[in-house]
Amino acid sequence: MLDVTRRHAPLAFAAILAATRAAAQGRIVFHRGNDGDPETLDPHKTSTVAEAHLLRDLREGLVIHNMMGEVVPGVAESWTMSPDGKSWRFKLRGNAKWSNGDPVRASDFVYSFRRIVNPETGAKYANLLFPIRNAQAIHKAAAGSSLETLGVTAPDESTLEIALEQPTPYLLELLTHQSALPVHPPSVAKAAQEPERPENWITNGPYMLRELAPNSHIRLDRNPHFHAAADVKIDTVIFYPASDLAAAVRRFQAGELHLTTDIPADQFKSLKEKLGDQVRIGPYLATYFLIINSAKPPFDDERVRRALSLQIDREFIADRIWGGTMLPAYGVIPPHIGNYGERAELDFRHASVLEREDEAKRLLASAGFGSIPLQVEFRFNTTDNNRHTAEAIAEQWRAIGVETRFVQTDFRTHFAYLRDGGDFDVARYGWIGDYSDPQNFLFLFESDNAGFNIGKYSNPQFDALMKLATEELDIARRAAILREADSIVIRDEPWIPVLHYSTKNLVSLKLTGFEQNLRGAIPTRFLSLKA
Repeated sequence: MLDVTRRHAPLAFAAILAATRAAAQGRIVFHRGNDGDPETLDPHKTSTVAEAHLLRDLREGLVIHNMMGEVVPGVAESWTMSPDGKSWRFKLRGNAKWSNGDPVRASDFVYSFRRIVNPETGAKYANLLFPIRNAQAIHKAAAGSSLETLGVTAPDESTLEIALEQPTPYLLELLTHQSALPVHPPSVAKAAQEPERPENWITNGPYMLRELAPNSHIRLDRNPHFHAAADVKIDTVIFYPASDLAAAVRRFQAGELHLTTDIPADQFKSLKEKLGDQVRIGPYLATYFLIINSAKPPFDDERVRRALSLQIDREFIADRIWGGTMLPAYGVIPPHIGNYGERAELDFRHASVLEREDEAKRLLASAGFGSIPLQVEFRFNTTDNNRHTAEAIAEQWRAIGVETRFVQTDFRTHFAYLRDGGDFDVARYGWIGDYSDPQNFLFLFESDNAGFNIGKYSNPQFDALMKLATEELDIARRAAILREADSIVIRDEPWIPVLHYSTKNLVSLKLTGFEQNLRGAIPTRFLSLKA
């Protein structure tokens, strides 16, 4: 999942009124910060972490993540897999309902899966569902393909069957993603026409949309039709866009927020001293990259890419720039990933800073930049942490004769520019795992992945290994194949891994049930608030 950040206006008076009204009614109100405002609440058109937090409360898929980040039943109460791993059958619970009282039916999921792979929907994450039979052909409008041929069927309204192109060990993890969430077929058109009207969003999760105030707040109220409504302890949850991390800290300390989704790196140590166990840091399936445009000279030269990577002091950046809230990254895949073993890492991890610098200078000289400086344009989306990181890297590169020019833009401009194929030398990027499997990081480098292979990396051997892995049912053998593909990416280094993220939260002493997990999933339904 793409990592994006943005800035927002201060908390509006309307949010205060919303909270006051709810509290006056004797309702338990949970105030939580969010990474930013959603661009959409349509699960088939979303792509950001901020949207994922909201959608976990608004909708329920076949399976969900609990507070430990484990896959547990959602709308499906049970499931079975065929011996060849190519077909799954899900039994839907009989008491699942939409927020208007309609029953949640297997045909709703058939409609929803067809909708996201339909190219007319314009779904950013349709490719995540390509393991489903005919999904890729339908999305790419291949000859002879039609929505009816998608491998998702409903023998009856309480049974859903999913047929796959090949065994997919991470299917259940994949089905927790927002791309696999259902929509209410009769209300889709109305929500698209008037998305600003909360009543148009018919949802099936523990909460339903009550107020939508861009740049201010989003209020959700408990859904009385939810099958487990009696177990939901919090009546109202109000999400506030909190990309201004320093402002979020002040609101937390003032008691205006019970939870934040991030912590300013430069305040981490002082906050830990002041707030103690209210500061939570944990591992996260995410990596902070510099994408190199490997289709463009001189960055198509492996020597140039390796020299740039060698000269980055990751330990300094993790400790001094990010205050110890990030880990130095020497591999594409973050620690603790599922269905894997030893991760591939850069071979110079244990070399000294001086040894790395000497090799970097030799490589640049051999590539023709001995007396002529290498000119690098470095693009990034503007945040304090990103700017400080870029400045530190540019200063480190200066020591090997690299001259860096910055291009700073807001998140929307930055990622739209990259997505639309804009020219660049080096660009900041972040990837947060959509499911706990190495394929979700390695697929970024497949040559035919036009949506995410932004640096236009192409290696036929790598592509062949990724295809071979999709056909392998044995988990251990599949892991070995992916490990070989992983080592190729590390050798070619089309993207430079810089840091592995951590989950970073401020958690009120009033909030109970909170647990950090690798997926960064914080479903409100599993939380409660003390008076």
